[in-house]
Amino acid sequence: MIRPTIFVVALGLQTAAAVAQSTTPAPAQTAPSSPAPAAKSDQPKSGLTLEKFEARRERAFMRADTDNDGKVSLTEWTAFQTARKAKGDPAKSFARMDTNKDGFVDKGELDAFVAKRFARLDKNSDGVLGADERPGHKTAPNQEQ
Repeated sequence: MIRPTIFVVALGLQTAAAVAQSTTPAPAQTAPSSPAPAAKSDQPKSGLTLEKFEARRERAFMRADTDNDGKVSLTEWTAFQTARKAKGDPAKSFARMDTNKDGFVDKGELDAFVAKRFARLDKNSDGVLGADERPGHKTAPNQEQ
């Protein structure tokens, strides 16, 4: 007696599962639409981020490191600035970067200097330098680099 009941229950469950699968509406297939716009903070901002700004400045700065010791001396900096035909006194710019006054600018001092410069240039404090905030751009304010 129990066996036929189990058989009926099992058959009923199997039938119910089959019916549920066949009556569940398939997801509607619609034409692909343009994706919903991402939240404002998710969209990549056009411009120069601090990370990219630091990387560019570090590459340029480390070209001055002619003895490849990982730091730049005043002599190396002066030669580099002279070769670039840079405006201004190299000793003054070096002194601003050499915060511990050991006669060398290392990566830590450079990073701190570049972050401070980035913050000063980023007029709207959005974390990105737009074209108008970058030195040398025709709409950028004329300031010492």
